[in-house]
Amino acid sequence: MPRVLTPARLLAAGLVAAAAAAALWLFPTDSYVFLPNRAHAVAPFVDVEGGKDPKDGGGIYYVDVLVRKATLLERIRPSEGATVVPAEDVRPPGVTDSERRREELDEMSRSQRVAAAVALRQLGYKVKAEPRGARIEAVASDAAARGKLEPGDVVVSAGGAEVHTPADLRRAVRKNGTGRAIEVVAKRGAERVTVPVRPRTGPDGAPILGVIVSQDADIELPLDVKIDVNGVGGPSAGLAFALDVMEELGRDVDRGHKVAVTGAIELDGTVGPIGGVKQKTIGVERAGIDVFLVPAGENAAEARRYAHGTRIVPVKTFQQALRALATLPKSAED
Repeated sequence: MPRVLTPARLLAAGLVAAAAAAALWLFPTDSYVFLPNRAHAVAPFVDVEGGKDPKDGGGIYYVDVLVRKATLLERIRPSEGATVVPAEDVRPPGVTDSERRREELDEMSRSQRVAAAVALRQLGYKVKAEPRGARIEAVASDAAARGKLEPGDVVVSAGGAEVHTPADLRRAVRKNGTGRAIEVVAKRGAERVTVPVRPRTGPDGAPILGVIVSQDADIELPLDVKIDVNGVGGPSAGLAFALDVMEELGRDVDRGHKVAVTGAIELDGTVGPIGGVKQKTIGVERAGIDVFLVPAGENAAEARRYAHGTRIVPVKTFQQALRALATLPKSAED
């Protein structure tokens, strides 16, 4: 006999369908999702001895990325502006989420001190800073360095040349080329590891290891600089911090404009690449900011793909960023 669909059975079927839909929305997977977040003014989070927040209507803004476990639905069909990535691109195998989070906060702390050192030097202060190597922050899942170098490693030598800064590492890799492996020596805690890594060709045609690095250094500042961005981690706000420190000490860096900034910074002022450019560009647009300073090269090219009306300014160094901002017309609100 045909099965009669009573109201109770229809209700039960509806509840099952609703539960399945909820699971798609809420059930976490092993993947992670990167989501845009609005740009935030840096000044409220920075306190410089003898400095003060500018009142010209402008400001330096940093932009971060929201990262969490992706749901089943997000993995099947990501929302606008979202990017779903495999777990190993966010945290290496064997690393817990809490350990990853702690490392990101340590990265932020280190980038803050480097940023303050760069800014104070630019203003003529004497800063004691000893570079100690290129710290590995992330390793791409398709990189030859995967499984050989780990986040937290500090590279001190590459191809027989000493590495004091990330720029030293990039020079050694470019000199080596892609035809053979380069010997990389890194400090890993109390140990010292030596691994051969064969560079591959990057998007701009230059040899790369497929890692993101930041400056590891011992720094003593002549002024007290405190930066607290409410638990945001990673090194990518370094350039923004350096520009804001100068603003708070009286240098009119933004010329009355709201300027969004992203980019890691090294002791010599070099601006290094960062991740999450797509989401950061969208976050800048949502905040209504017209100018976005981005590391030159692949980062700037990606930002332009998602910029709809936002002016993308590629920069390679802190000094170049200052020169680019100096060309902005003085804001009428100033």
